[in-house]
Amino acid sequence: MTPRDALAHLWMLAHPGDDNDSAAAASALDLVDIEGDDPGLPSVFRVGTLAAATIGAAGLAAARLHALRGGPDQRVSIDVRRALAAFRSERYLSVDGGAPFELRHPVTGYFETRDGRWIQLHANFAHHLHGILRVLGCGESRDEVARAIRNDWDGAALDAALAEAGLCAALVRSPREWAAHEQAHAVADLPLFEIERIGDADADAHAPAPRVGARPLDGLRVLDLTRIIAGPVAGRTLAHHGADVLLINGPHLPNIAPLVIDNGRGKRSATLDLRDAAGRAQLHALARDADVFVQGYRPGAIAAHGFAPEALARERPGIVCVSICAYSHRGPWRERRGFDSLVQSASGIVWSESVAAAREAAPSSSSMSSSEHAPFAAPRPLPCQALDHATGYLAAFAAMTALARRAKEGGSWHVRVSLAQTGRWLQTMGTLDDGQRAPEVSAGDVADCMENMDTPFGRVRAVAPAERLERTPAFYARPCVPIGTDAPHWTA
Repeated sequence: MTPRDALAHLWMLAHPGDDNDSAAAASALDLVDIEGDDPGLPSVFRVGTLAAATIGAAGLAAARLHALRGGPDQRVSIDVRRALAAFRSERYLSVDGGAPFELRHPVTGYFETRDGRWIQLHANFAHHLHGILRVLGCGESRDEVARAIRNDWDGAALDAALAEAGLCAALVRSPREWAAHEQAHAVADLPLFEIERIGDADADAHAPAPRVGARPLDGLRVLDLTRIIAGPVAGRTLAHHGADVLLINGPHLPNIAPLVIDNGRGKRSATLDLRDAAGRAQLHALARDADVFVQGYRPGAIAAHGFAPEALARERPGIVCVSICAYSHRGPWRERRGFDSLVQSASGIVWSESVAAAREAAPSSSSMSSSEHAPFAAPRPLPCQALDHATGYLAAFAAMTALARRAKEGGSWHVRVSLAQTGRWLQTMGTLDDGQRAPEVSAGDVADCMENMDTPFGRVRAVAPAERLERTPAFYARPCVPIGTDAPHWTA
């Protein structure tokens, strides 16, 4: 699958219908220029194709929404190399010329189990780390954790015990093992993304013909209730196409500072405690004037506070709700905690990447095994958080598609995406032939993809938006700010 094939697939999924709709969709694709192809990173997966397609789709959706609101047609360009730089934005981030940030706690990573399996732990938040240590009954050093797992735990048993405790981990499964899993069956029955009408509202383009120099999402308001990468990338994408994005965090919830900096560009930031009636009331007031409500909590979590998509659609007819989660809203794992790297491990992506690396290292002795025991010395993940970034761009793309539908036919809409659905799509693209893995890419190699911005954190150097729109270039009108800098109100 080429990047253009993948982009066409996304665009057609979002624009089903009669022959006229198909012709219009094909015409829109004629406005896109794509340069480059895989391999662009040290991976056997078509990560460059995934990056170019999802970022390109978001850029094209912004351009078409701008045209729908009265703006001129424009070309959209995407370069695979720049798209891959955007997929590693947190890796290349620096402040005041300092070294790249270390995002992972030492206990986050892969550990060999008593029965020769591998399990991945995710311990970047203190409460997750302490919960893991309680289950293992050991000290905090990586060596102590490794020893406890190697001596006392079989892989499947530890995977189940940590999930039961509400913690973040994933057994490294082979693609065959994952395909037999009930959760994989649930994900396979879902489309890549969903855009569902959930209520009635009048058709409303929400603006007359934009003034000269207007941006695609000017005048549109976005509530961003997300943390870490996938959800924040969605909100950041809407921001760099002109939306007024208000990030809402709970004052008690942990964050990872470099990700706040990288993914907070273009946004204002406020805090509300949804455990408190006053906090919920303030969020309801904000939602009544919002166009898009993006949330990245586990299915049902935000609904329990009164913010289910259907409830929001009754309260604010015409709203576009976006739900982002790890393993999808279906299946036995729908409420399981997860992050990009864990979904990679559970779904066979890490297995495939690791086997390919082992073959390259020792081609005469490495071979794919049907056994659950790993035919590699150590697990190897994708060279970026590809599922996170792709899902974020897909969420922004689908949200803008829903806004376009609202403008043309009215209605309130619900967008659903998940890391697992995105991962499945990446796997269906197939892998590259042996020996096609690209060399590593350093920050120096992507210097032309970077931009500088003065912020309250210091002088931030970060990856610029990768999509290039001919008439309405993507850019961040606001610097990133610390969590809670702004009041929880819309600007005039």
